[in-house]
Amino acid sequence: MTAHQTSPREVADLLGVVDRDLADCQTPGLSADWRLNIAYNAALQAATAALAAAGYRATRDQHHYRVIQSLVFTMGADRGLINQFEQFRKKRNIGGYERVGAVSDHEADEMTALAQELRQSVARWLGANHAELLKEARPAPRPERRKRRRS
Repeated sequence: MTAHQTSPREVADLLGVVDRDLADCQTPGLSADWRLNIAYNAALQAATAALAAAGYRATRDQHHYRVIQSLVFTMGADRGLINQFEQFRKKRNIGGYERVGAVSDHEADEMTALAQELRQSVARWLGANHAELLKEARPAPRPERRKRRRS
């Protein structure tokens, strides 16, 4: 980790990426691999916003791992959420770099739910601890349930 001075604009931009990715991961017709990847990025950017608000930035070495683990220290996140996020990080690597079809629809839906939960938690935490950084941020959208495709 390295010290970092954030701004309301940076936090708004990160949360904007989160909101875009939460919408995009629910686009009909996407593979489960890709839906998980997009939802994972939403969650990662939410965690990055919390880390920035706490005054830090993850270094390049093990960047994703460090951002995920930082949730314990920034927001006091539950170890269960961290462990689930870590499992999805590993699954994303397999589905994104090694093998097609490694992710089930159920796993993509679980990752989407985790990202939605984290988006809401980060917004509450920012409001309670760093309200000055929310000057430019839009309110967190209400999570929508993804409609299941019928075969």
